Amino acid sequence: MKWVRCLCLVSAAMALSVTARAQDYPSKPIRVIVATAAGGLMDVAARVLADSLDKSLGQRLVIENRSGSGGNIGADAVAKSESDGYTLGLVQIGNVAINPYVYPDMPFDPFTDLVPVAPVTRSAILVVANAKLPANNLTELIALAKRDPGKLSYGSSGNGTAPHLAGEMFKAAAGVDILHVPYRGAGPAVNDTVGGHVQLTFVGLGAVRSAVDGGHLKILAVAQPERIKAAPQYPTSAEAGLPGYEFVTWFGLVAPKGTPAGVIAKLVQHVHAMQDDPEVQKRLATGGMEPLKETPEQFGARMRRDHERFRDIVKAAKLKPE
Repeated sequence: MKWVRCLCLVSAAMALSVTARAQDYPSKPIRVIVATAAGGLMDVAARVLADSLDKSLGQRLVIENRSGSGGNIGADAVAKSESDGYTLGLVQIGNVAINPYVYPDMPFDPFTDLVPVAPVTRSAILVVANAKLPANNLTELIALAKRDPGKLSYGSSGNGTAPHLAGEMFKAAAGVDILHVPYRGAGPAVNDTVGGHVQLTFVGLGAVRSAVDGGHLKILAVAQPERIKAAPQYPTSAEAGLPGYEFVTWFGLVAPKGTPAGVIAKLVQHVHAMQDDPEVQKRLATGGMEPLKETPEQFGARMRRDHERFRDIVKAAKLKPE
């Protein structure tokens, strides 16, 4: 009985310690690993998240970009970090819905090694072209691609990422042959599209808005049923000549397995408060994004649904690892 009482006391002490840590959290800066290179749409979401939570949590969020292997390098670093709430990750749909089918030897399991905290934003993928490409809508782009199969190329943020799959889905829907060129993030892919090294890219508005405003790139279509509220001048895929072509991605906050529930709850509270802020909503809208407000349980369910939804699509696209 003495041993039982001792065990109970130890368990109670541990529970109190975890509760105290959650109440004191955060007491030092938090590292947020972004599983892509700087300059892409996910990086925009990360900066908005950091600026808001810096103030509300009272501690600095340090953004650390780690690209490569379709985001696996960054996500793996999160999975292998201490589960104390001081290392978090910002991942995208490809990390959980696409990569497990592309990379047979992934160093982590996104459903057991990462804990869903909260989605941050959702965003439609855009079909973006170099300004000099002789096509101003999807009908003209498809005709151009069919005249010279394999001549046009598109850049993505890496094999297995959402822009990669969006490009492959476009090829299948349009019945065209366009070369895929993977990069280590959306930023480099956009830069090479501006430079004409590739003619196309599939990415969110925030990653290309300045280049579009500067006349270096042009948006041919928005891959969702409705136009973007912050940029209603750009047509939907159906309006541009390819009905049924839709691709909307999300970016979400995750933590290493074992992160205390109290820490997760506090993070969710602050993320949701950020999403309700009109100034944050306005800032996200300029990048073509909008808040995606869900509980950890709802976010986890979304991750699994997308994982199931993309299985056949990835198989049909025959995606290969870098």
